[in-house]
Amino acid sequence: MRGVPKKRQALLFDIDGTLADTDALHLEAFNTVFAPFGHVFDRARAARELLGRSNASIAAEFLPYEPAERRDTIMAQKEAVFRSLAAGQVQPLPGLMALLDRAAAAAIPIVAVTNAPRANAELILAGLGITDRFRAIIIGDELPHGKPHPLPYLEGLRAAGVMADDAVAFEDSRAGITAATAAGIVTVGMRTNLSHDDLIAAGAMLTAATFDEPEVLALVRGA
Repeated sequence: MRGVPKKRQALLFDIDGTLADTDALHLEAFNTVFAPFGHVFDRARAARELLGRSNASIAAEFLPYEPAERRDTIMAQKEAVFRSLAAGQVQPLPGLMALLDRAAAAAIPIVAVTNAPRANAELILAGLGITDRFRAIIIGDELPHGKPHPLPYLEGLRAAGVMADDAVAFEDSRAGITAATAAGIVTVGMRTNLSHDDLIAAGAMLTAATFDEPEVLALVRGA
């Protein structure tokens, strides 16, 4: 029926900056580890150049003269610093828990799709107390391609058992929105770091600061 929002049968979430605003902690970790290499980031620069990207692509750009094994060591150090900062500190974005409750009541599958290392993803989900809400955790670096390639979201759809038309994704970065929309998924841009205009330009259908905004609830009608 015209004008009635389509019922969504799966919800796919990025983790960092989407389920919880952890990006300030990532910024601190990046600056701690990257400063000796001449790279210091503020939040605006981090949003443009770091957030949402895979560690491999970040290391290739900012550590181009380091051997591959050394790059891996440096990125692992950055993630260890992040986990030490994030332990016990993560809080859900407003409205998240109510949305997850609605999805559970309607038996809507929920999948996490992230470029973060699995240890980070598991720490954040456990810290929020929502690990058991997720049918699967898709890790970009464990696939042949991470975001902004659509493969992580295609794998997310497969894990949820739905087609792209039956899902909605939540993202906070350009790379994440690019990946989700390239997979054919309607995407909500969360305004934890980027502006409404930036998120729309990246391909988001709408933007929100919280998960309980009316436009978000209308989009995921039925969840």
